[in-house]
Amino acid sequence: MKSYLKTKDHSVSGEEFELMIHHELEMLITKPQPSNLDKYYESATYISHTDANRTLVDKIYQAVKKYSLSRKVRILEKYCNTEKTVLDFGAGTGDFLFVAQEKGWKIHGVEPNWGARKRASEKGVNLIAKIPEDHSDKYDVVTLWHVLEHLPNLEDHVSQLSQLLLPGGTIIVAVPNFKSYDAKHYKEFWAAYDVPRHLWHFSRTSIQKLFASSDMDLIATKPMIFDSFYVSLLSEKYKTGKSKYLSAFLNGFLSNMKAWNSKEYSSLMYVLKKREGGQ
Repeated sequence: MKSYLKTKDHSVSGEEFELMIHHELEMLITKPQPSNLDKYYESATYISHTDANRTLVDKIYQAVKKYSLSRKVRILEKYCNTEKTVLDFGAGTGDFLFVAQEKGWKIHGVEPNWGARKRASEKGVNLIAKIPEDHSDKYDVVTLWHVLEHLPNLEDHVSQLSQLLLPGGTIIVAVPNFKSYDAKHYKEFWAAYDVPRHLWHFSRTSIQKLFASSDMDLIATKPMIFDSFYVSLLSEKYKTGKSKYLSAFLNGFLSNMKAWNSKEYSSLMYVLKKREGGQ
């Protein structure tokens, strides 16, 4: 594989990593991939595990998240079957499932981080650490909100996720898009590379090809327009050492404007449907 970019872990270790091009799938792969990733999540600032709300960046993240949660549940309603059962894979502190439950969904969640599970349980959302190996429970919808990029053994995980669906079920995946304007602008400082926690870096083509091999068809792609602003804000901090709010806003806005035609938004949400007769 050919090298695409050298970058580093800006938020925890400072270690350097390389992004390699997987031409067939049109995606990037983080190299090397540490055998023990847990230590790279050991940060009080890792927001999806902490519900942090201290800094201005935290507050922006939490405000955007509140709006996004409602939108995510509306998308669930649009593509669900009648059972209204959802499994959130990588559920973090349980906020999405909490909102889904309020809307009448039967909720289930998987989150390997003990601290995040504890915070979710305080909200009345009980999560398990991993999926039972027999895959006996099936769901209308499986969701992965910025989780797929963290999973080792990628193709095995995609296959397992497909097996968790009821006939005609849906997988909804949200991931960063390395072909976006903000990724190209910030290059090695682009916060959504987030190495080595992000093992894989996807394009629209790679998502479609990955899930097609597990009898899943891509039926809709939706922009996540707020991600460009938040990612640009972090990227400015990594690049300059300062929180340049105006520059971040302008670059986030420009990224969305360019994506209006190219469809290459900073992050994208993919809706995939299990084929009739698929395994």
